[in-house]
Amino acid sequence: MALPDRLMNSSLRTLGIPPNAWTVDAETADLTRPPHEPIAIALATETKTLKLDLAKTALLVVDMQNDFCHQDGWLAHIGVDVSPACTPIPPLRQLLPVFRSVNVPIVWVNWGNRPDLLNISPALRHVYNPTGAGIGLGDPLPKNGAPVLQAGSWAAAVVDELEIEPEDIRVDKYRMSGFWDTPLDSILRNLGKTTLFFAGVNADQCVMATLQDANFLGYDCVLVKDCTATTSPEYCWLATVYNVNQCFGFVAESRSIIDAINQI
Repeated sequence: MALPDRLMNSSLRTLGIPPNAWTVDAETADLTRPPHEPIAIALATETKTLKLDLAKTALLVVDMQNDFCHQDGWLAHIGVDVSPACTPIPPLRQLLPVFRSVNVPIVWVNWGNRPDLLNISPALRHVYNPTGAGIGLGDPLPKNGAPVLQAGSWAAAVVDELEIEPEDIRVDKYRMSGFWDTPLDSILRNLGKTTLFFAGVNADQCVMATLQDANFLGYDCVLVKDCTATTSPEYCWLATVYNVNQCFGFVAESRSIIDAINQI
């Protein structure tokens, strides 16, 4: 059936972010929301081969920031060996350009608190300063004065080895889950994303909490195993991988993703 002339009017302008967008003019509002052209791949994971549409996919990179990965950051300051947190950097440097080449959004989900900490409870502050006498959220790090996990600071910035491109998306979070009290869910739904890949640190804490919430919200979840790490004991890592495979989604290697995309 041919469209009425009023719906073929070249004066129609886009409102919104495709695919969640209308086209409008003074007389017409087209609410049909045409979908993106599908980009189908077959991805081998640890449990199944997945058929995915990259047009409905995004990559979430969680907490690859100085406070968790740098020798001058907060974790290192309290005596944690942060070298495991740096292991996702090389595979991410390989994977990110491949995702960008097929227009898969890269979403950097970083812990970045308000300077006044007005939305942070005592229970959350206790995690980072259990005695009350240490260096906790918002306090200056001894080596460089950067306030711990404060939005806009060196401490909350992505490590220098991972370059953020202008088209990438940044979301500050304030809890272990990137979905709690943030616009992340609204952004992903506006972009029409239903499948989410997960990378970053720590696998058993912020990555897992974000992935679980994504699963609870109805997203399809894939943990990118070699692009994820933790400074926790090995059994925490093993439990994370087990639980993702068992309950919350799938686990894949970045090489498998790259190979699948190269088949397009």
